[in-house]
Amino acid sequence: MVALVRTVAYLGLEARAVEVQCSLAPGLPNFNIVGLADKAVGESKERVRTALSSMGLALPPKRITINLSPADLPKEGSHYDLPIALAVLAAMAVTDAEQLEDWIVVGELALDARVAPSPGVLLAAMHASETGKGLICPAAQGSEAKWASEVPVLAAPDLASLLNHLKGTGQLAEPERGLVDEPVRGADLRQVKGQETAKRALEIAAAGSHNLLMIGPPGAGKSLLASCLPGILPPLTPPEALEVSMVQSVAGLLEDGRISRARPFRAPHHSASMAALTGGGLRVKPGEVSLAHLGVLFLDELPEFQRAVLDSLRQPLETNTVDVARANAQVTFPANVQLIAAMNPCRCGHLGDPALACSRAPKCAADYQSKVSGPMLDRIDLHVEVDPVSAADLALPPPAEGSAEVAARVAAARALQTAREADSGVRTNSELQGDALERFAEPDEAGRQLLMQAASAMRLSARSYTRMLRVARTIADLAGSERVGRIHVAEALSYRRQPPRA
Repeated sequence: MVALVRTVAYLGLEARAVEVQCSLAPGLPNFNIVGLADKAVGESKERVRTALSSMGLALPPKRITINLSPADLPKEGSHYDLPIALAVLAAMAVTDAEQLEDWIVVGELALDARVAPSPGVLLAAMHASETGKGLICPAAQGSEAKWASEVPVLAAPDLASLLNHLKGTGQLAEPERGLVDEPVRGADLRQVKGQETAKRALEIAAAGSHNLLMIGPPGAGKSLLASCLPGILPPLTPPEALEVSMVQSVAGLLEDGRISRARPFRAPHHSASMAALTGGGLRVKPGEVSLAHLGVLFLDELPEFQRAVLDSLRQPLETNTVDVARANAQVTFPANVQLIAAMNPCRCGHLGDPALACSRAPKCAADYQSKVSGPMLDRIDLHVEVDPVSAADLALPPPAEGSAEVAARVAAARALQTAREADSGVRTNSELQGDALERFAEPDEAGRQLLMQAASAMRLSARSYTRMLRVARTIADLAGSERVGRIHVAEALSYRRQPPRA
């Protein structure tokens, strides 16, 4: 007899259907798992054997073969434990094999037959919703699975409770959907003394989801400004919150099924590897750029990152996705992030202060900043100088305008973009391209002439030219202007700088 249980394999944010087929055949007692399974799946047979033994069930003295179909699809992770155990039990006639046909099963088994959490349950629930199936998952993740619309969910604390429910001798409680956490305000712009130019650039970046680079000496407030950005960004919409939660689910970071409307803010250390930043590893997982999807990726001390690691971000910043290629599969993760970077002007950090600058200035600035490649800098829309703050500035009272006032202007500008670009499927001005860019961001005649002159004088690339148009459109939105004018183009160009030359 061959018993069949349905489960899924995860490829990025895609759940692929997998059949767990179990055959009990005469022969020497053996337990084999075939179907391109990794080591974690191969170890399932020991967990299943011990879990059944803890329930007083012994495997029959036969040749047990588990086939994970399709056989050419890589199978990774521990969530195959529960479907393998149910397939074995169905083949042993302990449970009804036909009853399991309407369910997709995921979950890891502990040695005492508890059903332990495993990453990706929300993806499995979305797949079950699309295929018209129910979902059997760990009890700790039932609230996470309920976020998929109208999916019957059996959240089992242990294998015995699940079997009793399937036989009708027990009843598993229906899980409730997890809570929605509202955004929590962090650092406030009232904490920032001075730095009016940098705060204006931060507001523009937030309004249009533009990339921003801050350059200034140590202690000027670059990190504080970056930490203020989440407080002025609008909260995630419900579809966006679900999209972000799917990334967190496959990374195993979604706790208690709680979904947050706060935009992600990720700040990896400059020692991060390429796999940590863009994704990958032995078991392919989303990297920092994907965990920051629809949020902020803050890279402090930008030149201290390995150059190859930084350059690996060039494709995600352009396409809003990350493609992790492996010999047996290619995995795609979303990576629609807003990059905020900070760096010192040179290694000593005091280029503009003759009393503190090193003896190699200004050549040291060119050498230090050249660690960041030109194509990478070309993908950053706004470049702003952050000047040192004097003791007199610090002694002043806090500014009258804080994050709440700036957030209101940002929300109004985003509302204009949503209403204007709804038909094009564009979320913010930073995504404008093609016909939508020409239709919405074309400046008036005076603005066009200024942009053409600046493009020639500053030798702007086609990418830089396009990004200047997007920034000008955002500045016009903040001003409530329907048309992009010369003043908006001029301000956008003021945030474009040329790297120092040796």
